[in-house]
Amino acid sequence: MKTSLISYIVTLVIFTGIDFIWLGRMGDIVYRPVMGNMALEGFRAAPAVVFYLIFAAGVVYFAVSPALASGQWQTALLKGALFGFFAYATYDLTNQATLKNWSTFLSFVDLGWGTVLTGVSATLSFLLVSFILRLV
Repeated sequence: MKTSLISYIVTLVIFTGIDFIWLGRMGDIVYRPVMGNMALEGFRAAPAVVFYLIFAAGVVYFAVSPALASGQWQTALLKGALFGFFAYATYDLTNQATLKNWSTFLSFVDLGWGTVLTGVSATLSFLLVSFILRLV
């Protein structure tokens, strides 16, 4: 239980922190020009918080925990990247299929970002949690 809680908190902070940096820098460059008036000026905090809470749990379950069990960072990277790919593909391709302003370009960029972000976050979480567990 202690390992799961530490893994969850670490993953939540890493994933959210990196994603906030990306969205803060790329929102006006990549997303807003394609989405147009469909995009809010800011963001709605409640759905964003719920997303990050749920997604971090998925990263821990599908990538960080298996990596901790195997003791290999490569497990976190591969399983994290795959989890990110499938989750972001669901979002991006559904948007592309149903929204006028959603483009193939945006799907590729966001899907790539989700894959890399989740793989890197899972790997960094595995490394940090492994270090923390050696200390306690």
